[in-house]
Amino acid sequence: MTNRAVALDRKLFTRIASARWPHAERWLPSLSAAANHGKLWGACAGTLALVGGRPARHGALRGAGALALASLTTNVIGKGLTRRRRPDISGVPFSRRLARAPHTTSFPSGHAASAAAFATGVCMEYPVAGLVIAPLAATVAFSRVYVGVHYPSDVLVGIALGVGAAVATCHWWPRPGHTARAEARRTRAEAPALPGGAGLVVVVNRQSGAGLPGRESSAERIRELLPRADVREPGDGEDLSDVLKKAADDAERAGGALGVCGGDGTVGTAALLALERSLPLAVFAGGTHNHFAKDVGVPTFADTATAVEGGKALRAEIASASDGIHFLNTFSIGTYPELVNARESWEKRVGKPVATVLALVRTLPAARPFTVTIDGREECLWLLFAGNGVYEPAGLIPLGRPLLDEGLLDVRTVSAEHPLARTRLIAAAALGLLQRSPVYRVARTGSLTINPGPDVESMAYDGETTPAPPALDLRKVGEALTVYGP
Repeated sequence: MTNRAVALDRKLFTRIASARWPHAERWLPSLSAAANHGKLWGACAGTLALVGGRPARHGALRGAGALALASLTTNVIGKGLTRRRRPDISGVPFSRRLARAPHTTSFPSGHAASAAAFATGVCMEYPVAGLVIAPLAATVAFSRVYVGVHYPSDVLVGIALGVGAAVATCHWWPRPGHTARAEARRTRAEAPALPGGAGLVVVVNRQSGAGLPGRESSAERIRELLPRADVREPGDGEDLSDVLKKAADDAERAGGALGVCGGDGTVGTAALLALERSLPLAVFAGGTHNHFAKDVGVPTFADTATAVEGGKALRAEIASASDGIHFLNTFSIGTYPELVNARESWEKRVGKPVATVLALVRTLPAARPFTVTIDGREECLWLLFAGNGVYEPAGLIPLGRPLLDEGLLDVRTVSAEHPLARTRLIAAAALGLLQRSPVYRVARTGSLTINPGPDVESMAYDGETTPAPPALDLRKVGEALTVYGP
């Protein structure tokens, strides 16, 4: 800061800290202390999660993630670089001084950064809450000058860092509405409207996922929603693939559609059959995660039933890794499946951004690098991910695809060839700078040839794990599939 800026900063501090506002002296110091260690914002997040709907819960998660990132940035990095001394509080009335004065350096204000990060994160998901959260955050930030522990510039920079931290969470978790806009660009497909499910033959895999909670089975629920549909469940000793083939044959003769209820592996088998016979596919989300159904826009049975009866459908592509291995969602080599499982175990408690960093800390130390040849170039990697379509966000753990027929594979790798690669990756993820890290690379391509080295024993696709063949050729499979969806 210039001498003039420093003088102005001190002058503003003196004017605010020495001002006499009797009513403010009763509660501003208490509010400032309540925000210590994020306690105030934790209470706000808990309240939103308990009494609010889905947008409120998402706001609480994004706010908590932004706060954690802002706290890391200000307290670990910012204060360590500047070492600015706290203001002289000799002119601050005793009635408003904090009972326990902070011992850390002054610049930037961690309280202001946390307040701005939480408020911005909440408002990004649940703007209505901003009517309460934003004024509360602004008051907390102002209180730090009022009680004499920060200069105005400390607070202003803290606010800027907090807002930046909230915006950085979009690297992991896109803002609401972004996906909705992309969905409007999806390619619509022609599919017959099937009132009551007439002409729809549905195969239910009872072994997929945990089934439908409550008294009804998945088959009963589908029959209830679509009473004219032919719903089948393989019996003991029946092969699921054989039952699906028979169902596809019957649906083709009836001029109707093939339906499937199960996880992504089951849906993938049905999708290939539907593509071979040029049949529309109706997907009922009956697995554990149901990634494909969610990306199509039919996360519930009712969503699928509505699309089937209304004849609403879209185009979706299938990808191939080698002969007999196809995937609807993702393909990976390395620690990616463990990374996803670890993130999902934490995300409901701390939000996706923080959960991603925690998952990296947990899985990467135990990971082993492997060597593969990609399009003729040998590389040493920690993990390789390929998505069937372009996934969002562009961070390390993508969450979904707004478009399903772009003709592209989304390839992401983490290099093991740089010094301290894992440490640099975790730091870049925590600071929202993953796209600038030389360790992490993203490419969009129509095809990819991979020759796994001897240290690659297995690969994963759509939640399934299988031994890796000596050569892999990742590409799209023929024409796009027609899937019922909004």
